[in-house]
Amino acid sequence: MDKKEAFPTQSLLDIEEIKGSTVILKGGKMRQILAVSGINFDLKSREEQEGIIGSFQSFLNSLKFTTQIFIHSRKINIDSYLEKLIDLEQKEEHELLRNLIADYREFIKSFIKDNAIMNKSFFVVIPYDAISLSSATEGVSKMFSFLKKKETAEEKGQDEQLKTMEHEKQLRAHIEQLGQRTNQAIGVLNQAGLRAIQLNDDELADLFYNIYNPDAMEKKDILKGV
Repeated sequence: MDKKEAFPTQSLLDIEEIKGSTVILKGGKMRQILAVSGINFDLKSREEQEGIIGSFQSFLNSLKFTTQIFIHSRKINIDSYLEKLIDLEQKEEHELLRNLIADYREFIKSFIKDNAIMNKSFFVVIPYDAISLSSATEGVSKMFSFLKKKETAEEKGQDEQLKTMEHEKQLRAHIEQLGQRTNQAIGVLNQAGLRAIQLNDDELADLFYNIYNPDAMEKKDILKGV
């Protein structure tokens, strides 16, 4: 079966690969993503709310590059929590406590049938649009290719190896440049009282899996460390 037929949705995504805690898009553009803790704004006093607004304004004004902020709402799967209650109920020796646990478990089960428990996660996307030097010089190389003698298979292999090494070198340099932007954003968010962490490769894969598979069970809590 053709790969595109086996994964029709994947073939439509603009993601080339995920590497070095970086989402590499088709065309060479790159993105790093921060998971940011939330604040219960309504519970804050007026002075605290004004301070939060001012800090967020300072965050936006301090950035020298564009950013994307998005909120991901997802349904929380509590099957594991219910299983723990069952285990706790079975181990409880006191009959009264055992009955209370059973009643609580049944209440939770009936409640979630009509009321989905949602969790909101907050993310900041840091962009970096890299211009590949190899792509820029590829056209020039083709223009003068007729001046070169016909390469042997070994020479072609060596040429491809050199191109791969150069590509990896450029990729590391671009990721490092993007990392500097990301660290700057983390520092400013921390000053605003918001805890931010950069998603690693596995967490990025989980995030996109959950975004494009909203009905599937959540693989893990991405904001666990926030």
